[in-house]
Amino acid sequence: MAATRIVMIAGARPNFMKIAPLMRVLGEDPDFEPILVHTGQHYDKNMSGQFFADLRIPEPRYHLEAGGGSHAVQTAEIMKRLEPVLMAETPRSVLVVGDVNSTVAGALVAKKLGIEVIHAEAGLRSFDRSMPEEINRIVTDSISDLLLVTEESGRVNLLREGIPEDHIHLVGNLMIDSLQGNLARALESDIAKRLGIGDARFGLVTMHRPANVDDTSQLAEIASALAVIAQDLKLYWPLHPRTRGRLTEAGIAPSPRIHTIEPLGYLDFLWMQAHAAVVLTDSGGVQEESTVLQVPCLTLRENTERPVTISCGTNRLAGTSKESILAAWRDMLEHPRPGTVPPLWDGRAGERCLDVLRAHFVEQYIVHQ
Repeated sequence: MAATRIVMIAGARPNFMKIAPLMRVLGEDPDFEPILVHTGQHYDKNMSGQFFADLRIPEPRYHLEAGGGSHAVQTAEIMKRLEPVLMAETPRSVLVVGDVNSTVAGALVAKKLGIEVIHAEAGLRSFDRSMPEEINRIVTDSISDLLLVTEESGRVNLLREGIPEDHIHLVGNLMIDSLQGNLARALESDIAKRLGIGDARFGLVTMHRPANVDDTSQLAEIASALAVIAQDLKLYWPLHPRTRGRLTEAGIAPSPRIHTIEPLGYLDFLWMQAHAAVVLTDSGGVQEESTVLQVPCLTLRENTERPVTISCGTNRLAGTSKESILAAWRDMLEHPRPGTVPPLWDGRAGERCLDVLRAHFVEQYIVHQ
């Protein structure tokens, strides 16, 4: 039997950490032929190229260079450029990860061509349809044939939405595979020396979601809260290009105690995360990583699609107002939360994904012969 060809779609930094373990396990199995397509949703070196190097992801066979533009423009451009690739490669399946525009674009093109869709990190829900990522998640899950789930809430959500139980597989968290597989290398990073951190305690800030960045009043509230926290704890803020632009447009100058820096590569960022006294973020992946690293996390949102990071981990919802963020900060100081690692977040999610794919494609084929 010929190897099962699977086209794997990645386009943004959160995708790369999830794709890396899958490329490894599928690449080592002679029954599979993984083909990596990089949509170019994140297209500069720090947002993309450095992550490929740090995670040791092989060079994509296709690079669509479809970055930039509004959500509609970007999604449409990815779909236009992906369709001829899938028609030429004729894969057995297309695998998409996460909740970015590349994810929903890849799923839609594949399904319209009659190609099976696999969604890794399926079922997560914030129940906030004002978030573009939530729409991407719902649409992708609704047309996927195999749904690989990171936590129990994802399984429950999918069953509630009518997805057949035998399509859903709880496999664990691929991002944690990447974290555990690269942590030792990350801890050797010299980023502390380059930034002049020394032995000082510090906090780490990340922010990129449109609801926080594009609303000037909300951005000002968050920046004001960060300025208060920075009086007690020096903060480092790798600025997403979108966020830097919005701060400049709004005339918001971060406190001098907040060190704004360029986006970091994966290993440098992981070092910062592992050594931070607190992480303040609106990123879903950072919530997960900080939980496993046992680092306190304040999520600068009113909701999260990763509830296990709160019920089981070190995460707290801090909201987006100055008052709510500072209340969460004080509560974190007064009532530390040790947290535990969620079930199946053990660095073996890639292997469990491979088991599911073998059962679906390889063993099923053998039985039917």
